[in-house]
Amino acid sequence: MLSYVLKRLLLFIPTLLGVLLVTFLVIQFVPGGPVEQYLAEAKTAGRGGGGGGFESGGGSYRGNQGVDPKRLEQIKALYGFDKPPHERLWQMLGQFARFDLGKSFFQNKDVWTLILEKLPVSISLGLWTFFISYGVAVPLGVAKAVRAGTRFDLISTLIVLIGYAIPGFVLGVALLVVFGGQLQWFPLRGLTSANWDDLSWGARIVDYLWHITLPVTAMVLGSFAVTAMLTKNAFLEEIRKQYVLTARAKGLGERQVLWKHVFRNALIPIITGLPSAFIGAFFAGSLLIETLFSLDGLGLLGYESVIRRDYPVVLGTLYLFTLIGLVTKLISDLCYVWVDPRVKFE
Repeated sequence: MLSYVLKRLLLFIPTLLGVLLVTFLVIQFVPGGPVEQYLAEAKTAGRGGGGGGFESGGGSYRGNQGVDPKRLEQIKALYGFDKPPHERLWQMLGQFARFDLGKSFFQNKDVWTLILEKLPVSISLGLWTFFISYGVAVPLGVAKAVRAGTRFDLISTLIVLIGYAIPGFVLGVALLVVFGGQLQWFPLRGLTSANWDDLSWGARIVDYLWHITLPVTAMVLGSFAVTAMLTKNAFLEEIRKQYVLTARAKGLGERQVLWKHVFRNALIPIITGLPSAFIGAFFAGSLLIETLFSLDGLGLLGYESVIRRDYPVVLGTLYLFTLIGLVTKLISDLCYVWVDPRVKFE
């Protein structure tokens, strides 16, 4: 087991290098780098010159149209584009090896500081979505397997598939219009009220739950369909096996057969989806929801960083999220041994 863990940890290095290398190379060919962004903002504010053109982020300058060459070199040095790409790549890898994610081009803050500022919102959305999804999907899948072919199974399957077919942001818009706009039962934006600091602890909890209801509902309804159907199919496969008939013949109750014997064997395919569900709940599905409900989280931070070509934030968050995903995947693989002792990583 220890040798397997060490091998997996060593494989983290080429995986992270590959992800960072591909992203870094793509960035070099994307038009509209941070230098162009700076000159465009300066021109809009009346502080820039004629707004010359550049090629990809940090590429060569195309035509000095009214921009002072010295000023241009100062701007390129400010963002580190005065160095060749290979030197910038080695510098970035050295920083990431020390877990130094760099400093934002436009927000004048360390990337770690920005991540820690946005993390509470993403944690709120991610944890609620993850635990509610699995808390609903697994019991629902078990109930569907036990009652396979009945009216309950057909109706629940129809509802689950309809919820899965509706995109989260579309459902979010509908929830905002109906419950936030027309009925005004829930707030339209934010994670807390403006008078949060003046509220008591009980009132703060109620206020927080009041604000988080619509965003979490929009993320949850379409996220547990796959888990519910996977749980149902896994249970159906296990229920038909001989050891279940033997357990029932020995006089064990139906609940004891399902949760003590069948559940453990059916848990393996469910655990397979834990890493992607965990990471997706935190980062993948939160961008549109955060934008829609004006929640300042990691998804919105990543989107704005890509739009503004804030490369340290883009690469830093990508590095951190990839590392979290690899660690989570390793933990889920180790859970195989706990669930099924027959699995050996040798």
